[in-house]
Amino acid sequence: MKILFIGDIVGEPGREIIRKKLRDYKSEKKIDAVIANAENAAGGSGVTQRIAEELHEFGIDIMTSGDHIWKKREVYEYLRRSDRLIRPANYPDGAPGCGATAVEIKGKGVLGAVNLIGRVFMDAVDCPFRKAQKEIETLKKKTNIIFVDMHAEATSEKVAMGWYLDGKVSAVIGTHTHIQTADEKILPGGTAYITDCGMTGPYDSVIGRRKELIIERFLTQLPNRFEVSDKEVEMHGVLVEVDEKTGKAVSIKRVRVSS
Repeated sequence: MKILFIGDIVGEPGREIIRKKLRDYKSEKKIDAVIANAENAAGGSGVTQRIAEELHEFGIDIMTSGDHIWKKREVYEYLRRSDRLIRPANYPDGAPGCGATAVEIKGKGVLGAVNLIGRVFMDAVDCPFRKAQKEIETLKKKTNIIFVDMHAEATSEKVAMGWYLDGKVSAVIGTHTHIQTADEKILPGGTAYITDCGMTGPYDSVIGRRKELIIERFLTQLPNRFEVSDKEVEMHGVLVEVDEKTGKAVSIKRVRVSS
């Protein structure tokens, strides 16, 4: 199975390149399924039901998220009933929605996904390592093809999760920092790994926001509104090929598509 994992979709520019490019790219590369991090898809922070359903229509099978999932309260009810949009599994009990899902991919079987959030330099949440183990044990009853979105600040925490889950899942893909790293690899147990798969949005920016506003904030330390840029839009991610029988990754390649 060929699975494309798309890095954090940022605002309307990110959604627009998905609309314009994803279907042709899927056809060209013979991609079977698509997972994308959508936590910044609504105006650069958060996601709504309308946008999630729109992204699904564009060809995304599963949407993961992160710490910005709670920015739009209107999405809470959708999270409770959707099997397409998930939130980090290690938020405390009582948070809307769930942190893992299994979706039937036509002609290819079931694709599982787990969403986690890191604890280093981020808000206090439950242990992502222990929660990952529990979610994977449940998903293994349905499929052996499982992708993990590790949404975290610290490189060390992402790398540790990759080693912890090596041989247990098909891929551990890092998100959140919006900068694609050059460390994609297949770990010894057969798990594909990358520290961050990048951002889908404007690259004439500071991680998606208008650069002059971010620079002003650093210079003055005064609060201002971080507006989404709209220049040099690209779709970044990774393409992972997985052996459908074993669930082990065969290859991982970085993806960069210009608008």
